[in-house]
Amino acid sequence: MSENRTKASTAKKKKRSHKKHKSTGFKVFAGFMKVLGTFLLSVILVLVITGSIFATALTIYVLNYADTTTTVSLENITASYTSRFLYENPDYDEDTKKGDEYLLYYALKNSNQHAVWTDYQSIPLNLSNAVVAAEDERFLSHDGVDFKRTLASFVNVFVPIYDAKSGGSTITQQTIKNVTGDDARDGTEGAERKIREIFRAMNVERTYSKEDILECYLNIISFATYEYDIKGVQAAANYYFGKDVSQLNLAECASIAAMIKAPAEINPIEDRDHNKERAQYVLRKMNDVGMISSDDWEKALEDLDNLKTTGDITYSSVTKFEDETKDQGDTSWFMDDAINQTVEILMDYYGITAAEASEKLYSGGYTVYTTVDIDMQKKLEKAMRTKENFQTYPLEKDKLESAFVCCDYYGQIKAVVGSRKKKKGSRVYSIASSGEVSPGSTIKPIAAYGPAIDQGLVYYSSILKDEPIEIKISDTETKKWPVNYSESKMENWTYQNFPLWTMLQNSTNTASAQLVKMLTPTYSYNFLQQKLDITTLTLDDADYAPLSIGATSNGLHLTELVEAYQIFGNGGKKYEMTWISLIEDKEGTVIYEHSDSYTQAIDPSSAYVMNRMMQKVVNSGTGTAAKLQTTDLVGKTGTSEDWKDLLFVGCTPDYVSGIWIGYSDNPRTIPTGDYYDSAQLWKNIFGDIAENEPHKTFEIPEGVVEAKYCKHSGLLATSGCKNTETGYYKESAMPEYCNIGY
Repeated sequence: MSENRTKASTAKKKKRSHKKHKSTGFKVFAGFMKVLGTFLLSVILVLVITGSIFATALTIYVLNYADTTTTVSLENITASYTSRFLYENPDYDEDTKKGDEYLLYYALKNSNQHAVWTDYQSIPLNLSNAVVAAEDERFLSHDGVDFKRTLASFVNVFVPIYDAKSGGSTITQQTIKNVTGDDARDGTEGAERKIREIFRAMNVERTYSKEDILECYLNIISFATYEYDIKGVQAAANYYFGKDVSQLNLAECASIAAMIKAPAEINPIEDRDHNKERAQYVLRKMNDVGMISSDDWEKALEDLDNLKTTGDITYSSVTKFEDETKDQGDTSWFMDDAINQTVEILMDYYGITAAEASEKLYSGGYTVYTTVDIDMQKKLEKAMRTKENFQTYPLEKDKLESAFVCCDYYGQIKAVVGSRKKKKGSRVYSIASSGEVSPGSTIKPIAAYGPAIDQGLVYYSSILKDEPIEIKISDTETKKWPVNYSESKMENWTYQNFPLWTMLQNSTNTASAQLVKMLTPTYSYNFLQQKLDITTLTLDDADYAPLSIGATSNGLHLTELVEAYQIFGNGGKKYEMTWISLIEDKEGTVIYEHSDSYTQAIDPSSAYVMNRMMQKVVNSGTGTAAKLQTTDLVGKTGTSEDWKDLLFVGCTPDYVSGIWIGYSDNPRTIPTGDYYDSAQLWKNIFGDIAENEPHKTFEIPEGVVEAKYCKHSGLLATSGCKNTETGYYKESAMPEYCNIGY
């Protein structure tokens, strides 16, 4: 019995031990599941938090585009891609606002392009319906974005099960893409563009009616062939069918709508069968949605077999389209330069080549506001072709060339003539802007006298001796230089003393050489390049001969030389030269506006002292033949070696202008007995214009003192000085008083 109890007790212990092991295993499993659950919950929470952060960031990112890039205007859109150059209407009344402020100067158009706008009311209902059926069948019901098509288009990228005859973009989105040119497709830029486009489309739908959007779309969509650029349904009707858009039948409407997908490949001239297949699809879609009856559908299918195409790029059913470019004739000298500058601006703006920029200009529909004075331009062109203005007596053979430039004191070119010859052709060589002419002594005010006065090295009546400087010609040799020239003989130095203004008045070479030596050639060279924007100098020109007497390596552009002289009439300011004040693209967006910033080349008081010294040149020096009766004129003549170039640059209160004469093809000595000198030529060409300027005198600025000086010492006169004259001085750099008593 005891044995039985022992066995029972052992059995109970075993049973308790088994239960204990079973309980321990459950606890381990439960603990594992708890840890696993905690881990999974943590992962889920991390994913939720991360997703929330990402969604928030994405929302902010998207909303940023919604806030900043949703505005797209469909106003002032034009289908005509003709670029127009305008000029300020001289008869425009600013007070009454009567008339047009700007008038057309010249129009540029790609001869392989045809584009013209037509009103929505002139577009057949069948054509607008055909386009909607082919490109965006839910156009009338969506709010700018067809999310069903957008999603289907996205899925189709990965699983090509969607009918891809039309993409995910609605007509509204396509319109925005064409208006803005925002067409990035790949990567982050493509995604950002799509986001912008979606918000822009919804905003456009809130701003414009469906008719407004469809009218814009139908007028700017491309129907180009491989050869011709056709824009809009009116141009398409003209080119493909020789009809006005209002006269198209249903089959022709379907044919045009069929091209939109890929016009160069699916047009009835390049590939009639492909166009027919796509047009049949369009007609079927129109019938399916109830836009046309079954009878209309069948009739149109028959007409597709008999389409008559023309392919005449010159035909236009709209007369106004032809008027802008018809019978314009060749461009003027000014227009050539304006076109060339516009090309440079487009190159810089878009980062493209000259050829690409030129093509863009001829086909981009830009509006370019020029600085031309149209009346002055016409007068100068006529005056430059008048032989009597040049010849002292009638000549049988007259090969002499000339160029003329006029600008205002803000750097704006007002008129330019590149040759005496009648202009033939467009964008031809111009001596005024492209030629490099020897400046002769016209270099002296801008390279020597002006900067020397500005630096306080000399003043109006400083006494200089007519003597040469020593220049190095080798490591061991020097020579006396320069000599003073006259037309009849080469004169040596007088070794006499003269006031500074007299040296300029008589164009004495030794004085300018001495001034360049005071400044150093490097300073003069840098002044011309950095302060006055002279671009034709080479490193070899950082020397005495180029900077003292104008013997430059290549010569200067007459335009740049004339522009440099603006500092002597506007208080020392150098504005950038321009033929263009403003450029707008075809949407009316300003892509260029000429800056009104300037470089203060010399101070205002230095500029006025130079102005008065240059008046001496005209009143009693080498430029007396240019003197005017009623208008103040200051200026400087220029003559190159052997009289191969003659120049005069003059400043009046409103304009800076200059003339060059010489033989451009084969430089040789000008027979001065046969032709007027440069000062007289300037007056013959520009005198009447100058005499009728609104302003007659230059205003004296603050910081300039008008005072008597002793003609013997050049110092300020005292009561003991018997021989005096009036001079002009910088208040900040007045000379001392004379103590000699002559």
